[in-house]
Amino acid sequence: MDEALRLDTRDGLPDALRVLLQSYPRETWPAHDNFAGLVAFWLDRHLMFRKLMTALIDDAEQAVDRRIDAQSHAAKLSRYGSMLLQNLHGHHQIEDHHYFPILSAREPILNKGFELLDSDHHAMDGLLNRFADGANGVIEGRIEPGAFRTDLLSFQSMLDRHLVDEEELIVPVILKHGPGGLG
Repeated sequence: MDEALRLDTRDGLPDALRVLLQSYPRETWPAHDNFAGLVAFWLDRHLMFRKLMTALIDDAEQAVDRRIDAQSHAAKLSRYGSMLLQNLHGHHQIEDHHYFPILSAREPILNKGFELLDSDHHAMDGLLNRFADGANGVIEGRIEPGAFRTDLLSFQSMLDRHLVDEEELIVPVILKHGPGGLG
Protein backbone atom coordinates (compact mmCIF):
# COMPACT_ATOMS: atom_id res chain seq x y z
CA MET A 1 0.00 0.00 0.00
CA ASP A 2 1.11 3.53 -0.74
CA GLU A 3 2.75 4.97 2.40
CA ALA A 4 0.56 8.09 2.20
CA LEU A 5 -2.61 5.97 2.40
CA ARG A 6 -1.70 4.04 5.54
CA LEU A 7 -4.00 4.72 8.48
CA ASP A 8 -1.19 6.12 10.61
CA THR A 9 0.04 8.54 7.93
CA ARG A 10 -2.88 9.69 5.78
CA ASP A 11 -4.80 12.89 6.42
CA GLY A 12 -7.96 11.95 4.54
CA LEU A 13 -9.27 10.14 1.52
CA PRO A 14 -7.67 10.85 -1.85
CA ASP A 15 -9.82 13.01 -4.14
CA ALA A 16 -10.56 10.03 -6.42
CA LEU A 17 -12.41 8.38 -3.51
CA ARG A 18 -14.35 11.51 -2.60
CA VAL A 19 -16.33 11.74 -5.85
CA LEU A 20 -19.69 10.86 -4.30
CA LEU A 21 -19.02 13.07 -1.29
CA GLN A 22 -19.08 16.04 -3.65
CA SER A 23 -22.65 15.14 -4.64
CA TYR A 24 -23.64 14.21 -1.08
CA PRO A 25 -21.84 16.62 1.27
CA ARG A 26 -21.90 15.76 4.98
CA GLU A 27 -24.08 18.72 5.96
CA THR A 28 -26.90 17.41 3.70
CA TRP A 29 -26.94 13.83 5.02
CA PRO A 30 -29.59 14.13 7.76
CA ALA A 31 -32.14 15.65 5.35
CA HIS A 32 -31.71 12.90 2.73
CA ASP A 33 -34.53 10.36 2.32
CA ASN A 34 -32.09 7.43 2.72
CA PHE A 35 -30.53 8.77 5.95
CA ALA A 36 -33.07 7.51 8.50
CA GLY A 37 -32.66 3.95 9.64
CA LEU A 38 -29.39 2.29 8.64
CA VAL A 39 -27.24 5.39 8.06
CA ALA A 40 -28.42 7.08 11.25
CA PHE A 41 -27.86 3.86 13.23
CA TRP A 42 -24.40 3.31 11.71
CA LEU A 43 -23.32 6.90 12.45
CA ASP A 44 -24.63 6.49 16.02
CA ARG A 45 -22.31 3.48 16.39
CA HIS A 46 -19.41 5.65 15.28
CA LEU A 47 -20.46 8.31 17.77
CA MET A 48 -20.51 5.66 20.51
CA PHE A 49 -16.90 4.68 19.66
CA ARG A 50 -15.85 8.32 19.86
CA LYS A 51 -17.63 8.80 23.21
CA LEU A 52 -16.04 5.67 24.65
CA MET A 53 -12.59 6.88 23.59
CA THR A 54 -13.23 10.29 25.18
CA ALA A 55 -14.40 8.63 28.42
CA LEU A 56 -11.34 6.36 28.50
CA ILE A 57 -8.99 9.29 27.97
CA ASP A 58 -10.79 11.42 30.57
CA ASP A 59 -10.60 8.58 33.09
CA ALA A 60 -6.87 8.08 32.39
CA GLU A 61 -6.31 11.81 32.92
CA GLN A 62 -8.20 11.66 36.20
CA ALA A 63 -6.06 8.70 37.28
CA VAL A 64 -2.86 10.58 36.37
CA ASP A 65 -4.06 13.63 38.34
CA ARG A 66 -5.18 11.34 41.22
CA ARG A 67 -8.76 12.59 40.97
CA ILE A 68 -9.86 8.95 40.75
CA ASP A 69 -8.39 6.05 42.70
CA ALA A 70 -6.75 3.11 40.96
CA GLN A 71 -9.56 0.69 41.83
CA SER A 72 -12.29 2.96 40.42
CA HIS A 73 -10.19 3.64 37.33
CA ALA A 74 -9.61 -0.09 36.81
CA ALA A 75 -13.35 -0.82 37.09
CA LYS A 76 -14.29 1.88 34.58
CA LEU A 77 -11.45 0.91 32.25
CA SER A 78 -12.55 -2.71 32.33
CA ARG A 79 -16.16 -1.81 31.57
CA TYR A 80 -15.62 0.84 28.89
CA GLY A 81 -12.58 -0.86 27.41
CA SER A 82 -14.47 -4.12 26.97
CA MET A 83 -17.37 -2.27 25.38
CA LEU A 84 -15.03 -0.56 22.93
CA LEU A 85 -13.15 -3.72 22.00
CA GLN A 86 -16.21 -5.92 21.58
CA ASN A 87 -18.25 -3.38 19.66
CA LEU A 88 -15.42 -2.28 17.36
CA HIS A 89 -14.50 -5.85 16.56
CA GLY A 90 -18.10 -6.80 15.78
CA HIS A 91 -18.65 -3.60 13.79
CA HIS A 92 -15.60 -4.29 11.64
CA GLN A 93 -16.62 -7.91 11.06
CA ILE A 94 -20.05 -6.85 9.78
CA GLU A 95 -18.52 -4.19 7.55
CA ASP A 96 -15.82 -6.46 6.10
CA HIS A 97 -18.05 -9.44 5.45
CA HIS A 98 -21.41 -7.84 4.67
CA TYR A 99 -21.46 -4.09 3.99
CA PHE A 100 -18.23 -3.63 2.02
CA PRO A 101 -18.90 -6.38 -0.56
CA ILE A 102 -22.41 -5.09 -1.23
CA LEU A 103 -21.43 -1.42 -1.35
CA SER A 104 -18.36 -1.98 -3.51
CA ALA A 105 -20.55 -3.84 -6.02
CA ARG A 106 -22.86 -0.82 -6.14
CA GLU A 107 -19.99 1.61 -6.78
CA PRO A 108 -17.09 -0.30 -8.36
CA ILE A 109 -15.26 2.97 -8.97
CA LEU A 110 -14.74 3.12 -5.19
CA ASN A 111 -13.30 -0.40 -4.80
CA LYS A 112 -9.89 1.04 -3.85
CA GLY A 113 -11.64 2.87 -1.01
CA PHE A 114 -13.20 -0.30 0.33
CA GLU A 115 -9.81 -2.00 0.11
CA LEU A 116 -8.34 0.93 2.05
CA LEU A 117 -11.00 0.62 4.77
CA ASP A 118 -10.41 -3.13 4.96
CA SER A 119 -6.68 -2.54 5.40
CA ASP A 120 -7.53 -0.03 8.14
CA HIS A 121 -9.43 -2.78 9.94
CA HIS A 122 -6.37 -5.03 9.78
CA ALA A 123 -4.17 -2.22 11.07
CA MET A 124 -6.66 -1.56 13.82
CA ASP A 125 -6.52 -5.21 14.93
CA GLY A 126 -2.99 -4.46 16.09
CA LEU A 127 -4.15 -1.26 17.77
CA LEU A 128 -6.96 -3.11 19.53
CA ASN A 129 -4.53 -5.76 20.77
CA ARG A 130 -2.19 -3.04 22.00
CA PHE A 131 -5.13 -1.30 23.69
CA ALA A 132 -6.15 -4.54 25.43
CA ASP A 133 -2.59 -5.19 26.60
CA GLY A 134 -2.28 -1.62 27.90
CA ALA A 135 -5.66 -1.68 29.62
CA ASN A 136 -4.85 -4.99 31.28
CA GLY A 137 -1.50 -3.57 32.36
CA VAL A 138 -3.19 -0.58 33.99
CA ILE A 139 -5.81 -2.80 35.66
CA GLU A 140 -3.08 -5.10 36.98
CA GLY A 141 -0.91 -2.17 38.11
CA ARG A 142 1.95 -2.93 35.68
CA ILE A 143 1.44 0.15 33.48
CA GLU A 144 1.08 3.72 34.62
CA PRO A 145 -2.12 5.54 33.54
CA GLY A 146 -0.05 8.32 31.97
CA ALA A 147 1.67 5.96 29.54
CA PHE A 148 -1.67 4.36 28.74
CA ARG A 149 -3.21 7.81 28.15
CA THR A 150 -0.49 8.57 25.59
CA ASP A 151 -1.33 5.34 23.75
CA LEU A 152 -5.04 6.19 23.94
CA LEU A 153 -4.45 9.58 22.30
CA SER A 154 -2.62 7.93 19.41
CA PHE A 155 -5.34 5.30 19.09
CA GLN A 156 -8.05 7.97 19.19
CA SER A 157 -6.37 9.86 16.37
CA MET A 158 -6.20 6.80 14.12
CA LEU A 159 -9.70 5.65 15.04
CA ASP A 160 -11.13 9.06 14.22
CA ARG A 161 -9.22 9.18 10.91
CA HIS A 162 -10.69 5.80 9.99
CA LEU A 163 -14.23 6.69 11.08
CA VAL A 164 -14.26 9.97 9.16
CA ASP A 165 -12.89 8.32 6.01
CA GLU A 166 -15.34 5.43 6.33
CA GLU A 167 -18.26 7.82 6.75
CA GLU A 168 -17.21 9.93 3.77
CA LEU A 169 -16.91 6.89 1.53
CA ILE A 170 -19.85 4.76 2.67
CA VAL A 171 -22.62 7.21 3.56
CA PRO A 172 -22.77 8.77 0.07
CA VAL A 173 -23.05 5.29 -1.48
CA ILE A 174 -25.98 4.41 0.79
CA LEU A 175 -27.63 7.77 0.21
CA LYS A 176 -27.32 7.32 -3.55
CA HIS A 177 -28.44 3.68 -3.75
CA GLY A 178 -30.51 3.23 -0.59
CA PRO A 179 -29.97 0.71 2.20
CA GLY A 180 -31.58 -2.24 0.40
CA GLY A 181 -29.86 -5.52 1.18
CA LEU A 182 -27.69 -4.06 3.93
CA GLY A 183 -30.01 -4.27 6.92
